[in-house]
Amino acid sequence: MNKMSKSTLWFLGGSLLVYVVLQTLVSTGLLNSFWNTIIRLGGVMVIVSIGLNLIYGINGQFSLGQWGFYAIGAYAAADVTYRWSVNKSADGLVVLMLATTLSAIAILWLHKRLSKVRGLDSLSAFTIYLTATVLLSALSVQIGMALTPVITSLLTALPAAIAMQIVYLLAVLFSAVLAAEISYLFGLPILALGSDYFGIATLGFTIIVKILLDNSDSLLGFVEMKGARGMVGIPKLTSLFWVFIFIVAVVIVTRNLLRSSYGRAILSVREDEIAAKAMGIDIAEYKVIAFVLGSFFAGLAGGLYAHINGFLHPDTFNFIKSFDPMIVIVFGGLGSITGTVFASFAWALVLEGVLRLFLPEGFETWRFVVYPLLLLIIMLLRPKGILGDFEIPFLRQVLPQPRKKEQNTPAEANA
Repeated sequence: MNKMSKSTLWFLGGSLLVYVVLQTLVSTGLLNSFWNTIIRLGGVMVIVSIGLNLIYGINGQFSLGQWGFYAIGAYAAADVTYRWSVNKSADGLVVLMLATTLSAIAILWLHKRLSKVRGLDSLSAFTIYLTATVLLSALSVQIGMALTPVITSLLTALPAAIAMQIVYLLAVLFSAVLAAEISYLFGLPILALGSDYFGIATLGFTIIVKILLDNSDSLLGFVEMKGARGMVGIPKLTSLFWVFIFIVAVVIVTRNLLRSSYGRAILSVREDEIAAKAMGIDIAEYKVIAFVLGSFFAGLAGGLYAHINGFLHPDTFNFIKSFDPMIVIVFGGLGSITGTVFASFAWALVLEGVLRLFLPEGFETWRFVVYPLLLLIIMLLRPKGILGDFEIPFLRQVLPQPRKKEQNTPAEANA
């Protein structure tokens, strides 16, 4: 059995200590509900920004679509828990689980088969994938309606608090899977675009998602989302504990990915696509891996966010707000996970906390002036960000030790 390294023990111990201190302050009332909310929002920003840092800072794809996947995760998870808490029905959860599971199986199966087809263009592949997922989603609705009474009765048999937590956790996780699957489908035709064009395409995706949410009650048929009026009645289930658990999980997954051969291949694509391709690396495949995993993190963060304030509005996910995680990773340092965590909490505590609480009313609207000024200052004085390439020991890359020169034996020296 391998022993944990000192850096791992320090990371886990330090994370636990931070959580215990914060939870103690909240429990004793020394940290009021306002600052408790701000800290949880900072934690959510950590997760969505790490996802974008993986896509842009580590893989080199300039993406403005992170906020769109964040919105998908938020509304999908909120719809599931709303249906359970208000209607006492697990229909939303059952359909979401079936649709994402069947679509994931279909995507993996089609990927294995279509990768062997020579000359298949991305648009044709996209059509095949999309047709399969739409048909399976429609099938999931039919099967889900039949299974809903059984699942509902099983959950109802449990204590109400436990059943609610199970529905919440499954909703958050499967809404993240939904965001990842949509990112895979969306990425098929556009990942071949250059960095600037890819950024424009992803920005367009965020705008499309926002428009669909504005009309979610009439166009998509989700009456409970109430379209442009905003969705209310969402249970407030995202506690400090769950935010802490998911941050640690996301950091560990990202760290392990970057230390693997997949992570080194993803990083090589950012450094030089031509050189990476010459070394036999499948550029398209590793772009997809980074994009899908980053979108999964965005959907996960969205599911957590939806259950903090218990209210969602499409304006929260407009294209202006989509620049928030981009600003965070630029401040913290592109490619730096430590910098992203630091900048995310600084963003929440300063811009969402101090500006709203201690400065005159209305001053927070100046953020759209403050953002570009801070970006200009950072880009001029410290282009690598506040922490640059710095990582805590747990997150640093482990480089292979150089080989020691073998000393010649006396017999070899005399030969």
